[in-house]
Amino acid sequence: MSDRELLAGYVDTWWSAIGDLAALLDELEPDDWARTTDLAGWDVKAVASHIAHLESILAGGPDETAEIGELPHVTGPMGQFTEIGVVTRRDVAPGAIVAEIRTTTERRHAALQASAPDDGAAPADGIFGLIGWNTRTLLRNRPLDVWMHEQDVRRAVGRPGGMDTAGAQHTADYLSEGFGFVVGKRVAPPAGTTAVLDVAGSVPVAVVVGVDGRAQRLDDVPSAPSVALTMDRESFIVLAGGRRAAVPGAVRISGDQELGERIVARLATTP
Repeated sequence: MSDRELLAGYVDTWWSAIGDLAALLDELEPDDWARTTDLAGWDVKAVASHIAHLESILAGGPDETAEIGELPHVTGPMGQFTEIGVVTRRDVAPGAIVAEIRTTTERRHAALQASAPDDGAAPADGIFGLIGWNTRTLLRNRPLDVWMHEQDVRRAVGRPGGMDTAGAQHTADYLSEGFGFVVGKRVAPPAGTTAVLDVAGSVPVAVVVGVDGRAQRLDDVPSAPSVALTMDRESFIVLAGGRRAAVPGAVRISGDQELGERIVARLATTP
C-alpha cells in the first residue's frame, strides 16, 4: 500500500469518527455536559472542548493561550497544552462547541481532500511537528483520539455503543500493537516467555521475550503460550486507554495466572 493510500485511510477513519462524536454530542441533555468522565478533572464539556481545540489548530485556527493555574490532574507540558482548550471554552455554550467541531473539521477535511498527503515521513503540521511527530503519526493518532473521547462521553452519560465502527477497529488494532512493549518492558518476564492478546474483533497478537528482554511479535499464535489474555473490545479499550478497570470476569487469563494479572495491570499505553 502506498503512503497516499495509507494516509487517506487514516483521514477517512478520522472523518467517520468525527461524525460519530458530533452525532453523540447532539443527543446529550443539558445535564449530561457536566457529568464526570474517566479522565481526571474532565467532565463531558471538557472532553468536547479538548477536541474542538485540537481540531481548530489543525484546521489553521489561531494558537490559543490561557492561564492554567495549579491543577492536580495537569502534569507536564502536554497536559498543560491539552488543558488550554478546556479553559478557553469554559464559558462557551455546548452547542457552540459542537458547531465549532463541525466547522473546523469540515474545513480540514476539505483541505485534506483537495491536497491529499502522500509522504508519511514529512513533519506533521504545527505543534505536532515541533514535538517530533511526522504526518503518518499525526493522521494515525487523530481517529484514535476522537474515538477514545467519544467512548469517554458514552461511559459518562450511560449511552454505550460505537464499538463496531471504523474508529473502534482502528483504535483496538492500534493499541494492540503496544502489547509487546507492555510484556517485555513493563512486566519483564523471563526470556522465552510467550504471551497472547486476543481481543474480540482484532487479530490476536502473540509475542515471545528474547534474551535481550525485548518482546518480539510472532507470526503464528502458539498453541500453548505461557499466558493468554482474552477479552471483549470494550474491556481492552478501558484497560489499554488507562481509563478504568474492566468489568469483573471480562478478562479471561489462560496459563500463568500471576503473570496474566501483572500484564493486565500494566496494559495502559495511552493516557
